[in-house]
Amino acid sequence: MDASAQSGGTGGGGTGGGATGGRGTGGRGTGGRGTARKPAPKRKEGGKARKAKKARVSRPAFTIQQGEDMLLYISNTSSQAEGSLWTSRRKTVSKAKLLKNQKKKKKTVCPKSRLERKTVKEEEEDRLPEEDRWGQLLPEEVLVSIFQMLVVQDGAVPFLCRVSRVCRLWNAAAATLTLWRKVAVNHCWIQPARGQTEKTSNRIKETFTWLAENRFSQLRDFTLCHWATSVDFALQTVSEFCPQLRSVHLSYCRGVTGSGLRSLGLRSRSLQRLNLQHSEFQVEGLVDFLEEHGKQIRQMLFTRSHRNDKVLAAIAKGFCPDLELLEVNKKLDSKDTELSVCFQSLQKACPKLKIFRMFNIQIQHKAMRKRGESEAGFPLLDEFCIANTEYSYMTDQVLLDVLFGSTRLRVLDLRGSTRITTFGLAQLPCPKLECLFWGQYFTKNIGFTSVKKNLQLLMEKWGPTLQQLDITNQPFTEADLQVALAFLAQVAEADTLLSLNLSGTKITAQALRPVVERMTALGYLNLSSCRNLPRGVKKIYRSQEEIQELLANLH
Repeated sequence: MDASAQSGGTGGGGTGGGATGGRGTGGRGTGGRGTARKPAPKRKEGGKARKAKKARVSRPAFTIQQGEDMLLYISNTSSQAEGSLWTSRRKTVSKAKLLKNQKKKKKTVCPKSRLERKTVKEEEEDRLPEEDRWGQLLPEEVLVSIFQMLVVQDGAVPFLCRVSRVCRLWNAAAATLTLWRKVAVNHCWIQPARGQTEKTSNRIKETFTWLAENRFSQLRDFTLCHWATSVDFALQTVSEFCPQLRSVHLSYCRGVTGSGLRSLGLRSRSLQRLNLQHSEFQVEGLVDFLEEHGKQIRQMLFTRSHRNDKVLAAIAKGFCPDLELLEVNKKLDSKDTELSVCFQSLQKACPKLKIFRMFNIQIQHKAMRKRGESEAGFPLLDEFCIANTEYSYMTDQVLLDVLFGSTRLRVLDLRGSTRITTFGLAQLPCPKLECLFWGQYFTKNIGFTSVKKNLQLLMEKWGPTLQQLDITNQPFTEADLQVALAFLAQVAEADTLLSLNLSGTKITAQALRPVVERMTALGYLNLSSCRNLPRGVKKIYRSQEEIQELLANLH
């Protein structure tokens, strides 16, 4: 063994080992450090040469098979893919491990200029088809007009809240304050038969407060539906941020106390309409509200119960001198149907009343001792409605005491008033009545007279101005109906009568024919349950075309 071999063995087993303390190519020297890579093996002399790699031939995109009578052309599934079938894999380079003293260098990324950003954004927008960019290219004024039509149809909430999340343009259009003048907020349904948790209630309050602060500055008509809690909070928030509030409607709400109503009276100085129908409220709180702020109320609507008779008494005391609309109804399952009403007190307390409505309530007239205090009556009354489906205590004399000064009356709804006669109606001082609803819609015979007559008195009085007539189930004779309708066809203009309800009467084809021929504007005709008419015509006609077909059948 020569010296060179001995010196190579001192450095380890690497080929061409280094000196003592140095690094070998593959091994580790004495006191030195070598790399982890193994030395490449030397090719032995006379060894076999590597075989040359053959280029792989790609498969054809189809195969042909021979059948009995034809050649079958079958495409390969691999041919549907794009590109070549054999693709070279990308070589992955393993990351070298960092030494103790080495630090990873971060690549510095130069931010793009604003011009470059803008051009890239424009390029992305150009890639979108035009039909997908119509909402971004639409002028904001046109978008607001479209939103206005949808708000009138579906309401502002939740429509505007949803479209504001589409894009910035739609958000700006939905934030237009004129779109938020009429808002209805419904109950937030979580799960059936489960109440709201405190967390959910707080989120609802936060959302409602944000809407009031940022969207309700021009709110005029506010409706709250099916809220069982936080109703006072909603009223206080709306009254604080909505200086133009004119109408408040609480539908099927519970928990309305005097604090919420008091905040409306103190802050909402433009409030004129208060609708509390089908809602549970604190009667004392409402009475206090009317006593302090009733002068600004023009329209009052509530549901009658034995607890809130004090509300009507407060109105009769004069707490609402400028009241123009008074509407009282009752729940369908309520048994409290009778109510004592002093019309003389209402005439004195509300001289500006234009609309009086009481639905499904049996009114018992309570007369005053001094008749002279109510000499004016209701001089501005336009509509008087006491419709019910059970029975009525209203008589001719009581009706005359109520309407003796109502010369401007246009709508008279006496459905269910069986004690009223044609002679009593003919004495009313309203010469231009347009709508008369006098049908009977119940089966009880309390106060039901056997036969009614002289319907022509009403046609002589109101025939030229009558637009809607309803005498359902009224027991007039055949001759009486024929004379009355013949007189109506003579005195009325062709375009005056719009609706005629003769259901359940003894009308005949001979009496009906002149009215149908004369009234060309008639758009509704009810002939159901008319036994004296031939088969096939006893139904409801809802257009002039259908009425003309009826006329052909009557001939």
